[in-house]
Amino acid sequence: MSAGRTGHFLAGVMVVFGVLVGGDVLVRAGQEGSHMATSSGGSSEGAAPQCPLPLSDEELKKRLTAEQYQVTREGGTERPFANAYWNNKQPGLYVDVITGEPLFVSTDKFDSRTGWPSFTKPIKPEMVEERTDTGHGMVRTEVRAKGSGSHLGHVFDDGPAPTGQRYCINSAALRFIPWEDLEQAGYGQYRSLFTDTPSAH
Repeated sequence: MSAGRTGHFLAGVMVVFGVLVGGDVLVRAGQEGSHMATSSGGSSEGAAPQCPLPLSDEELKKRLTAEQYQVTREGGTERPFANAYWNNKQPGLYVDVITGEPLFVSTDKFDSRTGWPSFTKPIKPEMVEERTDTGHGMVRTEVRAKGSGSHLGHVFDDGPAPTGQRYCINSAALRFIPWEDLEQAGYGQYRSLFTDTPSAH
């Protein structure tokens, strides 16, 4: 075989090899991408139905009521004794009104006589974040939902045992899932936080 033909032949082999390898890389990338989508974005059976934070502010304004938007996105405070859950005594789960992520449970709720839902602790500390709030001429510790970045309320060191903390939370930042609806709503794994037959307290 002449040098010219040999060069053409080798070039052809390299092209074919490149196509095969490139195709394999693309297939592998597609498989990995599919796995990542399933792992991070897909919901397995029994998993809590968490929705991603909408990309635009306009979407949030459409999804939320005016009060929910004002509280969660603008750091507002709802009126005490005139909100949905301040006196709610039913067993259940309190989730982020935007993402659906579980934040608080009724077994940690107590009557603080402040007019807002109060809890001794979040379900998992990593689900919330705390920031120093110097607004209104006071220094307080603000509580935000880590997943959505929403303003939830404030935490104070005047709560009951065992934590000594009072998470004073706006009802407008929460959605309540009754205990009997946990399985159907996709929060079945959180039933273990309750006794077998919880009752209103």
